[in-house]
Amino acid sequence: MRFNRAVKLVALVAILSCMVTICLWSTCGTRPYSVGAEENQANFVLTEYHKRGTNSISSSDQGQAEPRRVEEYHQIDCNINSETTIKCRREGPEVYIPFSFIKKYFEVYGEVEETDEYERLEFHHSNSIVHPPRATYSPDSMFMAFDHYNVEGRDRVKCVTASEGVPITVQWSKDGYHYPIQVAQYGLSHHAKHIVSGDPDQLVLEDGEEDSLDGWVMPDKKSQVKITAGDKNHNRVMEFLTSDSLLTKGITIAADEKGYKTFLLDVRFVTNGSITVVLETGAGDIKIHYVFSSVDIYFDGKSNIYYGMGERRSEWIHLARDLKCDLLKGLLIKLKMETIKKSYGLNRVVEIRLHGHGWVDNLTMSQSVHMDQFYDAANWLVRHQDERGGWPIMVARHLVVGVMELPPGWYSAMGQGQAMSVLVRAYLHSKQDKYLQAAINALRLFEVDSSQGGVRARFLGKLDWYEEYPTTPSSFVLNGFIYSLLGLYDLKLTAKGEGQAQAERIYNSGMKSLKTIIGLYDSGAGTFYDLRHVTTTLEPNRARWDYHTTHINQLLQLMIIDDDEIFKTTCQRWLGYLKGKRSRHN
Repeated sequence: MRFNRAVKLVALVAILSCMVTICLWSTCGTRPYSVGAEENQANFVLTEYHKRGTNSISSSDQGQAEPRRVEEYHQIDCNINSETTIKCRREGPEVYIPFSFIKKYFEVYGEVEETDEYERLEFHHSNSIVHPPRATYSPDSMFMAFDHYNVEGRDRVKCVTASEGVPITVQWSKDGYHYPIQVAQYGLSHHAKHIVSGDPDQLVLEDGEEDSLDGWVMPDKKSQVKITAGDKNHNRVMEFLTSDSLLTKGITIAADEKGYKTFLLDVRFVTNGSITVVLETGAGDIKIHYVFSSVDIYFDGKSNIYYGMGERRSEWIHLARDLKCDLLKGLLIKLKMETIKKSYGLNRVVEIRLHGHGWVDNLTMSQSVHMDQFYDAANWLVRHQDERGGWPIMVARHLVVGVMELPPGWYSAMGQGQAMSVLVRAYLHSKQDKYLQAAINALRLFEVDSSQGGVRARFLGKLDWYEEYPTTPSSFVLNGFIYSLLGLYDLKLTAKGEGQAQAERIYNSGMKSLKTIIGLYDSGAGTFYDLRHVTTTLEPNRARWDYHTTHINQLLQLMIIDDDEIFKTTCQRWLGYLKGKRSRHN
């Protein structure tokens, strides 16, 4: 009896053991793989526990979409550097910071572009554009990418004067003054634009070659016009006689040509005469008067803008005017830009009026007057060069107040160099020696130390550097120095004899300096404008993006002239900074 009970107990235990074993075996294949399991268990791929964002999807699960849980945005505070708090938004693990803050904090740029179908944020690390140079370079070619420059359109340009035909600036003095760098850039930009656009279409209104004067309308019976003999520069000219007063209409010729918004003429007065151009704008007719006055520009707030031609009576005056620019600069004296853009668009030139007694030749409407504007700059440089071969800047320059300052009368190597580039091109185009001689004379200040009123500094007492702002201590501005090198290069390829040898010597010395210390201008994320942090205890002066791209444009141009590897590697690195790349750190 006891034996039978023992047998039954053993059998029951065996049956229970088998059932437990079977149950455990059947569940083993679906047990989740836990973090920290042995490495030999890693071959268990459990798709039902797969999470989005990993790389563990098996082939059998391809194409199976996982339901996405919708999470609502909600506002949270973002504490920035323990200094300030801004409102942000959170969606799950992501936090979204306002782009208006991002733009300012990281100095980046972007705008939302909207179309009928979608919106898109156009994000840019920088806000400036690199303009690659042409494949070849010569002293009579386009200067860099200056066809993109609009010097006279800059806010700091008060106007292009009728007395000199070049810009006058108010950047460092509200009274206005001529700045040689600006004058040179004005000339180089119009030279470049002429190369791009070619000779303009023109309409000659009066050149004295036709006997018929039927196009001219007299304001009264006393007024008259006739064709007369000119002089060595003007074969036949039209003589006119009428009242000097601007209250009368003057002797008038129609100029109803919508496509021509510049004009040029040669004129000589023996009385207090003037030229008036009537413009049709969206707000009515505006009259621009070119008068004998020392006042550069004046607007009466109604419909009359005045440009002073100086006091050059009894001599031939050449005027080449961009009427859109003259209109804009005049209106800006009393009107806001928004109002001008909205209401004062230039529709057409209506007519041209002559007042007083004088002679006129080559009165022409034109699509552009680029070469006339270029020569206005070149002639200004010839007229205003002093006995030292320079163009003194007659305003104080406070690069760093109390540390780097220049009193009125200082010279700029950048001004000297860019003037050379203008004068060389004027010489090569006109073959007139006065332009080349002025360029050669400009070399003198490059061999005079800045402490003696010249433009030469020495880095660490050894390397020649040509200063845009020749302060003491030196600032070593990069872009101004390279512009001076380009002017020296233009001259060394154009001049002959002693002038050529001097230009080459100064140029070679400067290029040696540039190749030696250009790395000092690399910040690892951009460039430095100058080296004030090296020569003084001041903080570094980082170049803003338009100056950074100027540095790149200059190196691209130098690579055409000199294929040294230092320019190639440096330029490639600086191009990367425009896209947000940075140099490696430790």
